Amino acid sequence: MSTPTLVKKTQVIALINFDSKLTSLIHHCDLEGRQLLHFETDIDMFTAWEEQRFEVVAILSKSEILGKYGVTLIESMTKRKFPRIPVILIIKHLDTNLRRIALDAGIADAFTRPVKIENLELRLNFLINSWSALQSKLKHKDAVYRTPNGKRAFDIFFSGMALLCLSPVFLLVYVLIKLESPGPAFYYSYRVGTGYNVFKFYKFRSMYVNADKRLKDLKGLNQYDIDNAAASGEKSVATDEQSLCRDCQSYGKCQFPLYADKIRWCEKQFIESRKTNSGSAFFKIKNDPRITKVGNVIRNLSIDELPQLWNVFIGNMSIVGNRPLPLYEAEKLTTDKYALRFAAPAGITGLWQVEKRGKGNMSEEERLMLDNTYAQNHSLINDIKLIFKTIPALLQKENV
Repeated sequence: MSTPTLVKKTQVIALINFDSKLTSLIHHCDLEGRQLLHFETDIDMFTAWEEQRFEVVAILSKSEILGKYGVTLIESMTKRKFPRIPVILIIKHLDTNLRRIALDAGIADAFTRPVKIENLELRLNFLINSWSALQSKLKHKDAVYRTPNGKRAFDIFFSGMALLCLSPVFLLVYVLIKLESPGPAFYYSYRVGTGYNVFKFYKFRSMYVNADKRLKDLKGLNQYDIDNAAASGEKSVATDEQSLCRDCQSYGKCQFPLYADKIRWCEKQFIESRKTNSGSAFFKIKNDPRITKVGNVIRNLSIDELPQLWNVFIGNMSIVGNRPLPLYEAEKLTTDKYALRFAAPAGITGLWQVEKRGKGNMSEEERLMLDNTYAQNHSLINDIKLIFKTIPALLQKENV
């Protein structure tokens, strides 16, 4: 995106992911002569920041605390070695634990919508003018959990060997996906893992990139419940606001996307649609035109999950741990009762996968309690025992 030429030494306040309403409000603020620059994504901001070398003194981001431009933004700034500056979030959901997570990560403040613009103006100017003095008081805390050296070594060895041995499978699946339909072979969604850290969670693509258009072709099949068709894969993001889920309508665009290059699907719409139609969970439309032939095979064999081994190898996950959660689910689990699960490693398989086998459906509460149990008692020896117990289900399918 093009960046306006700045007067030398002009202080800049970066706005990320702002809609027209918020933009109008912020332009009515007295920001003491500072210039506002708008960016759709953090990458746009980082690129412009590096190229223009302007003086960014604060960032305002419209994102949930565990969203793409929330805590993750601080992590990205640290990795890219940008200076520590005030970051303020404009959010919808806030509670005591979410606020603690934000402050521990380095977020300066968060305002819930609708924003009282006079309060935002006062707070923003104060933070900018007093930032140097405040730096000594704002301490960034590391994640509450650090992977023990033995477990990390095991994860690197196990995932590295698996990636090496399965590389022909990766190559074959990659080629088949590319040959059958245009588009990327991989996609990712954002997940919350250890210590509420957000990372990219990878899978093989198993649907056509124009799945929404293909879904319309199913509407002529009146004998079927079309909503149930979503139970087999990534549902693409609709472009009109009316088709957005309730949580996304106020933003005007999807806040829970799955990504594959420039292509997106809505993860929350898919999962909620599946839960809503859980009474017919085994219902399937014959020859669903949205799923590729290769996609159907790799799903049935759980091969679409194999890219998660890369997440393990680079340290986002472990072989054994609590399953990482979508952003919107993690936001609901910040109370003390459930936060313990995030004090353990995020993993491909874990205790609840073992316990649920042969016992039918497990309630969400039972699963969360088992996650807490694992967090309190995990060890490398117990992890190895769990692996031997779950080899048939090591790459568990999930509702994504």
